[in-house]
Amino acid sequence: MSLLNMSTTCYMAVILWLTTGSTRCQTAIPNVHGGVGAVLGVSNASVLLQDPSSETLYLGARGSILALHTSNLTWKHPSIKWEATEKERKSCMGKGKREDDCYNYICLLEVLKDGRIYVCGSYAYDPQCGFIDPVTFTLVKEEGDKVGKGKCPYDPRQPHTAVTADGVLYTASPSNFWGTEFDITRAAGQQVRMDQSINWLSDPEFVSSALVRESPGDDDKIYFFFTENAIEYDLYTKVRVTRVARVCKGDVGGSKTLQKRWTSFLKAQLVCRDRDSGQYYTVLTHAYPLEHRLGDPSSTHFYTLFTSQWKGERVSAVCVYSLADITKVFATGGFRDMKRNCVNSGSSESVPDPRPGQCINDDLRAQGYNSSFDMPDRVLQFAKEHPLLTSTVDAAPLLVRRGTTYTRITATNISNSDAALLHLGTDQGELHSVSIVGRIATLLQEIPLTTSVEPVNNILIHQGHVVVGSPSSLSRVPVEGCRVYSSCQVCARAAGLGCVWDVNKRACVADSPVQRESEDPLKVCGTGEGRCSPVVKELRVKKGLVVLLPCDHPHLSPLPCVWEHPQGRHTQQHHSHLEVTVSGSSLGFYSCRCSAQGDYSWGSEPCLTASYQLIMEDLSVKGRVDPGLWRSPVWVYISCVLLGVLVGALGATVFLKRLCWRAAQQTQLVDRNGRGANQGQQGRGPTCYENKLVMSDTPVGQSGESVL
Repeated sequence: MSLLNMSTTCYMAVILWLTTGSTRCQTAIPNVHGGVGAVLGVSNASVLLQDPSSETLYLGARGSILALHTSNLTWKHPSIKWEATEKERKSCMGKGKREDDCYNYICLLEVLKDGRIYVCGSYAYDPQCGFIDPVTFTLVKEEGDKVGKGKCPYDPRQPHTAVTADGVLYTASPSNFWGTEFDITRAAGQQVRMDQSINWLSDPEFVSSALVRESPGDDDKIYFFFTENAIEYDLYTKVRVTRVARVCKGDVGGSKTLQKRWTSFLKAQLVCRDRDSGQYYTVLTHAYPLEHRLGDPSSTHFYTLFTSQWKGERVSAVCVYSLADITKVFATGGFRDMKRNCVNSGSSESVPDPRPGQCINDDLRAQGYNSSFDMPDRVLQFAKEHPLLTSTVDAAPLLVRRGTTYTRITATNISNSDAALLHLGTDQGELHSVSIVGRIATLLQEIPLTTSVEPVNNILIHQGHVVVGSPSSLSRVPVEGCRVYSSCQVCARAAGLGCVWDVNKRACVADSPVQRESEDPLKVCGTGEGRCSPVVKELRVKKGLVVLLPCDHPHLSPLPCVWEHPQGRHTQQHHSHLEVTVSGSSLGFYSCRCSAQGDYSWGSEPCLTASYQLIMEDLSVKGRVDPGLWRSPVWVYISCVLLGVLVGALGATVFLKRLCWRAAQQTQLVDRNGRGANQGQQGRGPTCYENKLVMSDTPVGQSGESVL
């Protein structure tokens, strides 16, 4: 770590203690915005399933399967213990695997057609599956060798995905011990799978899958989203690209060619590129489908979460792809000749008729093709050799956030329109709410869910609430509806969702989802500041200090804001924030102007969003800490000394509090049927969150202040 980073860390830690009286620590989950939470008493919880026929929430963890009430996250049944035996664990370690990997990590939970819950686990590098009776919550293991092959990875760290279509299971997963072979399989019913010798995939990382229903007469589709090596490029270094693949639900394989293999498998590249900066985001981390107009599958959009493939760069981008664009590429795109291994090399062979990779529809039935079994061998042979299309599905990011790593994304529909409310989980255990209206992304809330730093690995929407899962805990928070926006400023940001601030009720209420073009929702907030006329903030500074000036821009546009400042060159822009090294020539007026990408309901001209006046502090007058990140070497050393004294006292206080809290928790756990986990809302522990000194996108009162 550099001296500068160490100095900044020491300074921030001292201010953190002074402003909050605590540092981030491990506690029970607090009551967040009227929600509930539960510490699970298990480790490595990773799979979450809501049974649509009941109020039961199933959760898979290491060696355990839990059933909880969705409404309050209390236990519905005692947990099922399904652990690998000591003999199997020793055998796993004898094959060179780490001890931590030689447990049974639950990787799959899906509801089958008969109502049973299908469950699979890595089982000490020997995947196993079984069935859970939802009434008695008992597990019956599936008999046979290698029953979990292709359904659950041997290595619990390898990504995979699964989805059910009318109770039939489809999976995409590594399928061998070494994790070098991969399979996309219909695991139940009339089995169809991918023949590894065909080499349709190149070291893929599956992140998501989805069923999309079609209009009557056409076959439903299963879509898989993943990142893989681009074998079409003849380069010395590996290039990772994002793909979307598709198979047909009614695909039963061919009669001679591709027997019990997919005849409809096609894949295309997804491109997430900022057109203004030219930057590509190439590593897909999650994807979520949203049908914007209920009952209309053609209105489906896929909201995808990307990051950069360059190590050390913390950046997250959201791109959205319409089903119409993806369907067009699959229906009309050219076929790439994989044998020639050339860039943008289309196939020199003529494309046979019917078009390879088609799903059976009314047009094909009229020609006598009632199933994939009836397709000619020449068509199937062409499909076997040409799985990749030359056309790409392109999109520009709706939002780009640097310094934030998003791990999961979901989306909810707003008033049956193209607007959406995104729920984004971070690697720091936070839930962010972002409204999408047209091309405008607006940050509404940043909610800390846990006081321990662990990533969000599941987000599930249920009856106006969002259930958020992390490796050791669950949270259920209300995030839908205007009522959750407790301040006028945040309500104004949600104007695109149909929210307006009621001055009489002092509450955010639902109104028309279309804001009048000339109306500025911030005018009703009584702050004296219009959207484009912020109050000038006077900052008194000292020579040699470094100040970070935030640009109060609520919209998460990929475009950085533009600063106007004195001619002194001691400035550096960090996306929308400006870093200023104080000198005689850097004093003066600073202003930030931002314009959102795409249509903007309040005008398309760049808007003045923040103004500052930097004034040199009179040395005869005691200075004060101004907004911005103040870095002074002398103050840093003094701060570090103070930090040692303060943290010592704080540590003793926190230690005693935690002893009392843990004693209370143990008493509580014993009182609740001896199940070893809290079935209700946890007792209140200390709420201690990191207090960021740099002004964030979240208004005061929408993060730690509203946590009980």
